[in-house]
Amino acid sequence: MIENQDRQNGLPETDNYSAEDRAFMQMAIELSKENIESGGGPFGAVIVRDGKLISRGANRVVPNNDPTAHAEVMAIRNACRQLGTFDLTGCTVYTSCEPCPMCLSALYWAGIERICYANTKRDAAAIDFDDSFIYDQLRLDYDRRSIRCEHFMRNEALEAFRMWSDKADKVEY
Repeated sequence: MIENQDRQNGLPETDNYSAEDRAFMQMAIELSKENIESGGGPFGAVIVRDGKLISRGANRVVPNNDPTAHAEVMAIRNACRQLGTFDLTGCTVYTSCEPCPMCLSALYWAGIERICYANTKRDAAAIDFDDSFIYDQLRLDYDRRSIRCEHFMRNEALEAFRMWSDKADKVEY
């Protein structure tokens, strides 16, 4: 059951957003609805910089046979391609749902400065998009996780890290 609660995850829902914020959020919400009709999941995201739409993305996991094709990741990929950079500093993402752990991480890596979302992770869990198991797994020691983790050949792999560390013309990110 989906409940309309004012407070979830400690962040209150308010009406203190600009008309521009609401317009971009509505875009993300409409994209999430349209995406259902084209075989994707009910998630949409748009990335904006300086009041201008940079990119759109929708959940294409099933149509693309790609478990990473979440709305926010697709929007990041499209924005980076559009801007010709991997750095989305100064951008805001408006997403129809609170980002999952993978998308949240990708938003941080991309340098997104503001995340605005509509539905919550609890709302998503109520329709069987529940990521709580991932949060639970992250808290566990490696030997207790449901995916077996094995660590070996570190010394051999460190050579690539040494090469990177010594590289004078590397592009840091």
